[in-house]
Amino acid sequence: MGPMEYHIRQYSLQQGALEIQYIEEYFGEFPRRKTATEVIQRLDGRDHQILMAEAPLPNDPATVVPVSYKVAHELRLEESEPKLIDLVVRLTNCLDFSGRKILYSWIGATRRDWRGQGQFRALSEEQEVWALDNGFDEIVVKTKNQFYSMRSVLDSLEFNVIKYEINKQNNCESKVYLSKRLAREVLKRHQSRRSIVRA
Repeated sequence: MGPMEYHIRQYSLQQGALEIQYIEEYFGEFPRRKTATEVIQRLDGRDHQILMAEAPLPNDPATVVPVSYKVAHELRLEESEPKLIDLVVRLTNCLDFSGRKILYSWIGATRRDWRGQGQFRALSEEQEVWALDNGFDEIVVKTKNQFYSMRSVLDSLEFNVIKYEINKQNNCESKVYLSKRLAREVLKRHQSRRSIVRA
């Protein structure tokens, strides 16, 4: 049996926002799920990408469901949304915005039953292809110290920690900021076989 091929769908904004609202119901660790309206408000009017990996249900192979997703968008030095203004302020001393196009990997996860199968890595690699094709210079991501499996994927993809914000009450809640500079040679280190459908 050959290596697994990951089936990835890239969504348009409206349909993708609805899919994200649906899929987040399957992730118990998020205290509050994103609504389609929130997703549209964040992504509309800026370069963005909505990706989902799909796989057949183990007990019903004819039924294919979304099992992992990843949403990214351009992050600008001049932002108007309070959350993004705050993010830019936190990153200003460790990320160079001048004359460069920055992609912020905003939200994403894998359903518990499909973790450890490489779905999130496949999405991350496809995101890098898209980012390079769309003129981005660097990808930045924010996660929590306690999301060890996500940090492991980012580590294997050679993301570097650029900032660490300690939560003195609970270090598991500390924030980790990582980034990866993009160049065509990055693609040579990709490991996943992927088929892409643009919906």
